Amino acid sequence: MLYDLSMHMGYVYDQPASVARHVIRVLPLSLPGRQRLIAGTITVTPNAEEKATFIDFFGQQATSILLRAPHERFDIRMQARVMVETPTISADLSPRLDGLRRELAAYLSVDGSSPHNLTGASPRLPEDPQIAAYARDVVKPGQTVLEIAKELCTRIYDDFKYDSKATKVDTTPREAFKLKRGVCQDFAHIMITALRSLGIPAGYVSGFLRTLPPPGKERLEGADAMHAWVKVWCGEAVGYAELDPTNDIMAGTDHIVVAYGRDYSDIAPVIGVLKGYGNRKIIQGVDVIPVR
Repeated sequence: MLYDLSMHMGYVYDQPASVARHVIRVLPLSLPGRQRLIAGTITVTPNAEEKATFIDFFGQQATSILLRAPHERFDIRMQARVMVETPTISADLSPRLDGLRRELAAYLSVDGSSPHNLTGASPRLPEDPQIAAYARDVVKPGQTVLEIAKELCTRIYDDFKYDSKATKVDTTPREAFKLKRGVCQDFAHIMITALRSLGIPAGYVSGFLRTLPPPGKERLEGADAMHAWVKVWCGEAVGYAELDPTNDIMAGTDHIVVAYGRDYSDIAPVIGVLKGYGNRKIIQGVDVIPVR
């Protein structure tokens, strides 16, 4: 599937900000057998006085910018064309939990793609006994790792309600778990925490999702936002599988990957520091348009 993407993210400040350093991750990745970035650009307003790209630990390109002059608004615009292929798992060759532990112990690499990076606690995801108990309740004797991941994905979809006003970007998995509501970031974080408690390596995926309007309704331009889902290491034979607990589906051609990380803190679309005070307003709009 071929897509044209456009994204606008804006920050409006009560008082002028200055000496702002930001790292931006919004451009889709090129991934062999998964998706190909044909063309893509990122522009910022006001113009950056310094701009550089670098490759992070996970092998992903990020853009670093510096804005020294005072500014009341900061805008990021991304445009890209991406070809997405259907991720396929022809058969469930994933091991059971005891087999996964042996395969993980024999996995010697610790580079950015290693499942060892996706075990235990991470900056935004401490171990949580309540979420761990929830995960144990899902597991049935004899299940494979992929079956457990799918079962947990469905359980979160059934038990939690999507509510964009219930949580914020810094809401912890424990808080969202108690509320039983939240957004895609919350559901992904809860699922990752649950899987890791079982010894299953799991990480955070940031990207875009093509959304379809209700029957008879026109699609609203710019109404979409960035999305999040989960990648799960299912052993050597299967590798990584990607599941979307917000929609209870395997990630497919409607899912466009921007970045992989341990949790949201590794791959936030925009992160940085600036000199200023007062409040800020965030504006975001995304268009994911199939090219036919």
